[in-house]
Amino acid sequence: MSLGEPTIDPRLLPLLRTDLEAAGYTVDGVEDFLGPLAAAALHREQAVPALRVARAALGDATGATSSGRKDPRAVLAALFLLGLEVRRADLDAALPGVGTDGAARLGLVAAAGNGPDDGVRALADLRPYAAADAAGPVTWWLASDLGELATGRRLAGDHVLGAGGASITLAQVTMRTPVGRVLDLGTGCGIQALHASRHAQSVVATDISRRALRFAEFNAALDGVRLDLREGSMLDPVAGEQFDLVVSNPPFVITPRGASTADGAIPEYEYRDGGRAGDDLVRDLVLGVGEVLAPGGVAQMLGNWEHRRGEPWTERVGAWLEEAGLDGWVVQREVLDPAEYAETWIRDGGTTPEREPGAWAASYAAWLDDFATRDVEAVGFGIVTLRKPAAGHGVSLRRLEEHTGSVRQPLGGHLAASLAAHDWLEARDDAALASSRLSVAPDVTEERYLTPGAEDPNVVIVRQGDGLGRGIQASTGLAALVGASDGELTVGQLIGAIASLFEVPAGELAGELLPAVRGLVRDGFLVP
Repeated sequence: MSLGEPTIDPRLLPLLRTDLEAAGYTVDGVEDFLGPLAAAALHREQAVPALRVARAALGDATGATSSGRKDPRAVLAALFLLGLEVRRADLDAALPGVGTDGAARLGLVAAAGNGPDDGVRALADLRPYAAADAAGPVTWWLASDLGELATGRRLAGDHVLGAGGASITLAQVTMRTPVGRVLDLGTGCGIQALHASRHAQSVVATDISRRALRFAEFNAALDGVRLDLREGSMLDPVAGEQFDLVVSNPPFVITPRGASTADGAIPEYEYRDGGRAGDDLVRDLVLGVGEVLAPGGVAQMLGNWEHRRGEPWTERVGAWLEEAGLDGWVVQREVLDPAEYAETWIRDGGTTPEREPGAWAASYAAWLDDFATRDVEAVGFGIVTLRKPAAGHGVSLRRLEEHTGSVRQPLGGHLAASLAAHDWLEARDDAALASSRLSVAPDVTEERYLTPGAEDPNVVIVRQGDGLGRGIQASTGLAALVGASDGELTVGQLIGAIASLFEVPAGELAGELLPAVRGLVRDGFLVP
């Protein structure tokens, strides 16, 4: 079982927040204390360099402590990030407002005694979080369960995860348009709900885990945010309600159901394992989320889906979108084969071949056997954006694509702009598009490739620096149109001028260029 749960004390939490700020216990402050080498290693879940820095700051190389004023960042990072025991006197000095006793009453630490040299150990992970979104930069502190890095043990089944890689990805891709009501489905430690509170009038956050909700409640109180927290599975806690935005980092990991080894059942974790076979949980969420979306409302989620033999993933996931009856845009960001997938998630739970070779091998085999029963050749991971058509409108967006390259984060603004561009295009036939004035987006550049000695390029690439960083191979005519799009002339006037220059019929050139122009507007290369 996990160690415990934090306690919400309205008197102590403001003192703790003030102490953390005064200590410089921020993302930048911790990285400055650790230095670039140790900070980079810690981001890779390698603690040795950070432990060396922390022990040197707290005492000698063996970890023995000494008296004297310590850098509060060293005390707090050693305690809450690295799982080291610190002196009561040092923690009292690092948190002068709340003190060791107050931190203990909040459920964050346990002290061995009342003497200044008595040890204090962490009962929870408490770390700074920094981000920037449409509302500007923000600094918060997030409490969660101590991870394997600090405990050296396999995670408990009810482990409450902090802001991991998937959570950060979802926060970056979420559209931050001001809205009325937001639902954070599967809130975990509450990070998506905290972000949503900056651009929503009200936020409902749900989770099947009561412990997760307790951490989310603590984090909201610590960071001065009001949330409506509800316990329950999937959409049950909000049945009959409607939301303008639904965000979800659901328990999408595909785990063998009911598999066991000589050492016991394959571990399952509430934060990642949804209790359903294959990718059924993600499918069910796609099919069901429209019930709680207001007309025009958007749902954004992360998910895994299986690539089954003989069935392209676009057909499989596309069928979900068709059944859901929602506008849908799915971007596949990563693909792992069954062995890579098994390795990733077995390690994620804290089982390693070095520490538990028997459990590792048995879990590995169970994962491969499970995938084999469904002819799974690979597993995709990506971003799903859904939208409920506004009243009087039908489904108009159906887009499934793969983009495994780098992207410019945060991506949410780009996705929102692309949806708006889609709607703008839907309202205009080719004649209306030809009469529109377009400008090249400021992040767009052009690349030209020539055969040595040639005067003219044989390949022209139009590339965007923002968003998904797309590169489009453009014909000579399209490259000329993009280069001349400065908002002065209409698209039709530009096509006419280019046709005259190239001595080709304007109608034929329009038939070639207008579909390409639609694509460039949709993807943000050209803007009205």
